[in-house]
Amino acid sequence: MTGEELIAQFESSATPADGFHHADHVRLAFEYLCRYPALEALEGFSDALKRFAAAQGKAERYHETITWAYLLLVRERMARADRAQSWEEFAERNPDLLRWKGGILDRFYRKETLDSDLARMVFLFPDLIGLS
Repeated sequence: MTGEELIAQFESSATPADGFHHADHVRLAFEYLCRYPALEALEGFSDALKRFAAAQGKAERYHETITWAYLLLVRERMARADRAQSWEEFAERNPDLLRWKGGILDRFYRKETLDSDLARMVFLFPDLIGLS
């Protein structure tokens, strides 16, 4: 499926819930960032995820901190690349972004922070930076 098709399918709520996993979220973020400036991508991606969660009857599952953190990490990795990449190249070069359990956010956030209601509602800055 092309990036345009993926975005169109997701925005029309045609994406099946049981077939949309963490790596699919990361790819969707990548595709938005390939097509829109960062702030527009953040807004469009977040709005689409909220609609998707609501359409599944699980609006409470939308998590703003996780959504924004991953989109910003994808954006940074894209900017650090020496050239534009296809999704396949990006995924191959950034496997740490595709791992959900024990993934990259564990390096930046305490579990209790990500589990909080506040983190679901608003973006929280990382709280493990500089701690060891």
